[in-house]
Amino acid sequence: MEDCKDCDILAVTTTVGSLPDAQALARDILQQRLAACVQLEEGLTSFYRWQGQDREDPEVRLTIKTVPQCERALQALFRDKHPYDVPQFVAVTMRASEAYAAWVREEVTPPAIAGGQLAM
Repeated sequence: MEDCKDCDILAVTTTVGSLPDAQALARDILQQRLAACVQLEEGLTSFYRWQGQDREDPEVRLTIKTVPQCERALQALFRDKHPYDVPQFVAVTMRASEAYAAWVREEVTPPAIAGGQLAM
């Protein structure tokens, strides 16, 4: 793929404990135009430590396709809407095809930034 700065997109992953929670979060993200696409993957089992205990729980992974300018707004949305106390927020900048990156940019409305703060 050629070097194209306009081809950069941001992929954010998180997990939640149920399909209804994943669907609600995906709808909130899309309604606020913070992503072009949110993919849900059921059937995961997470093994982790939480509050000093080993845990094993079913989860649903969300993969959120957006633009880098929406990262802070998504973090704010997670603080308000994510069902976990400490949600996974893993963001990776990726190079997409020109056509796919253009579609993502067309579907996303990055929030305005006023005085260094998000205007939401």
